[in-house]
Amino acid sequence: MASIKDVAAEAGVSVATVSRVLNDHPSVSADARTRVLAAVETLGYRPNAVARSLRTDQTHTLGLVISDVLNPYFTELARSVEEEARALGYSVIIGNADERPDLQDHHVRTLLDRRIDGLLVSPTDGGSPLMLDAARAGTPMVFVDRWIPGVDVPVVRADGRAAVRDLVAHLHGLGHRRLAIIAGPAATTTGQERVEAFREALGAYGLELPDAYIGQGDFQAESGRLVTEGFLDLAEPPEVVFAADNLMALGALDAVRARGLRVPDDLALAAFDDVRWFVHTDPPITAIAQPTGELGRAAVRALVDRIEGRPGESVTLPARLVVRRSCGEDPTPVQRSTT
Repeated sequence: MASIKDVAAEAGVSVATVSRVLNDHPSVSADARTRVLAAVETLGYRPNAVARSLRTDQTHTLGLVISDVLNPYFTELARSVEEEARALGYSVIIGNADERPDLQDHHVRTLLDRRIDGLLVSPTDGGSPLMLDAARAGTPMVFVDRWIPGVDVPVVRADGRAAVRDLVAHLHGLGHRRLAIIAGPAATTTGQERVEAFREALGAYGLELPDAYIGQGDFQAESGRLVTEGFLDLAEPPEVVFAADNLMALGALDAVRARGLRVPDDLALAAFDDVRWFVHTDPPITAIAQPTGELGRAAVRALVDRIEGRPGESVTLPARLVVRRSCGEDPTPVQRSTT
């Protein structure tokens, strides 16, 4: 891969001149500009997005890369980010990763090329070298909801462990003993954490989480449907399916209904990530709610702190259990909070 030094040598100019041409500086002569652009074309040079993001001027623009714009949780998160940013004098450019690491990195590169002042990311996996490079280069950055271990930037997230314990206690109190989970991608921190929390909560009641009761999903509805079909085909199906996000819960609900079964009579259903339409299903779905709006606002404040030279602190907020009727509860809706 060609470097800026290669371009300078090909064009017969200094590295500083190449940099000025690439940044559209007016002090460069027409002849030098022509030679540099020709060298860029000949060598197929692509400017380093991370290096170009290091600057002294501000654009008052933030970048937000979310995991899936079709997921109502991330839609609400994006809205709160935009509202808080606007209140602080910043605009937001949003990129949708669609749960694809390659698309995530594409958006990150594009945003850095556009000279955003800072970057908010909900990572699709834990292995992006680009994000590590950006953090090391000093790009103001904050992770929201998910994070990448080893990348030293603030993380704004909800802690769902207490809420998962509340959920398992609730299910145990209803008499359920065979509990299964539709897990999120193991490459994501939230995918790992929710399975671990569920297993620990079951252990407190002497219950196991056998491999057959762990279905690998991808935070998409179709995976929730396929995993639930597999659970229903078991010789001893679970009594409850806990979907680790709202879209997989929707897929699970589709699978149950496609077989002519009913929730909760034939299979109870609970979900992580409460969304507004859960109250409109039949029955309304018991779920763990994250403080989505406050997460978005806190993430923007942490990022602006870093942009303006302040430390920018990590923030962890509690999730809470919202009890409805999809697990065989009393028909009167109740909310149970972990706070």
